[in-house]
Amino acid sequence: MSDDLLNNISLDDDEEQLERSIRPTRLSQYIGQEQLKERLNVYISAAKQREEPLDHVLLYGPPGLGKTTLAMVIANEMEVNIRTTTGPAIEKQGDLLALLNELKPGDVLFIDEIHRLPKTVEEMLYSAMEDFYVDIIVGDGDTSRPVHFPLPPFTLIGATTRGGMLSQPLRDRFGIVEHMNYYNEDELGEIVVRSAQIFNTDIQANGAFELARRSHGTPRIANRLLRRVRDFAMVKGQASIDIDLVDYALGLLKIDHAGLDQVDHKILMTMINFYNGGPVGIKTMAANIGEEVDTLESMYEPYLLQIGFLQRTPRGRVVTQAAYDHLKVPYPNKEEQK
Repeated sequence: MSDDLLNNISLDDDEEQLERSIRPTRLSQYIGQEQLKERLNVYISAAKQREEPLDHVLLYGPPGLGKTTLAMVIANEMEVNIRTTTGPAIEKQGDLLALLNELKPGDVLFIDEIHRLPKTVEEMLYSAMEDFYVDIIVGDGDTSRPVHFPLPPFTLIGATTRGGMLSQPLRDRFGIVEHMNYYNEDELGEIVVRSAQIFNTDIQANGAFELARRSHGTPRIANRLLRRVRDFAMVKGQASIDIDLVDYALGLLKIDHAGLDQVDHKILMTMINFYNGGPVGIKTMAANIGEEVDTLESMYEPYLLQIGFLQRTPRGRVVTQAAYDHLKVPYPNKEEQK
């Protein structure tokens, strides 16, 4: 492909708007996470029959699996409004109080990256979640006084990629705690086909399956790759996306047949070339490849563990023989090297 053709591929300035347009709005439209959906349907139906807010919900798992989308679906199913924010955006107790003050009975407050809430804000949430009130101090010095601030019954939905970083007191206040799993290829294929229809893009079954197969088990990545392959199809004048176009486009994007991108390869090859495949500590790895520890632990490591290319040991991470085979690197006989 010429440089001019590569330069003409659009990068979609409105990708966030496109992302919103392909989000399902009801559980019946939500593809994947079948057992989780079945349980949520029971909880939502029971809450509506009792005419009570849904119990507080904690969703955790790797990024891109649809935690934000599911929070919005829950609000739609409960037929209530939802307010969304993130843990880092709530810097002080007053920020949280302003959000809580805008809620009406039954509404949903969604906090993404809830593990990053400041401690003082988290502690304020305890009484808000359990008894629907907060106690605040108004005034300064001798004029300060406590004020009991009642709240309407509401549902807090928290989402995090780092469930283990939540404090136990906060975690215990969620009545519904659910882990979101990676999607299988059939589910991702359905998502790709649905998104292609919304984009008015024709895609063949083999093209959808190949995109699904190389999407890290993650809908966000599948939709992002679909948009990029759609660009290639448009510029090349190809009316339908097939497996050959997907393979061609993803080859240029440096995404291999297992869905590993350049960072995945860098992680594995650094461990192989410099540490004989491990064990290697996560902080050492992050320093070597120039990424943040949180980025490695939340974005890259979970999938490499899921597909069996990495193992965690007490001494650090180890590259498995399956990864060596995939990378076409001879597997070392570590017994002979001792």
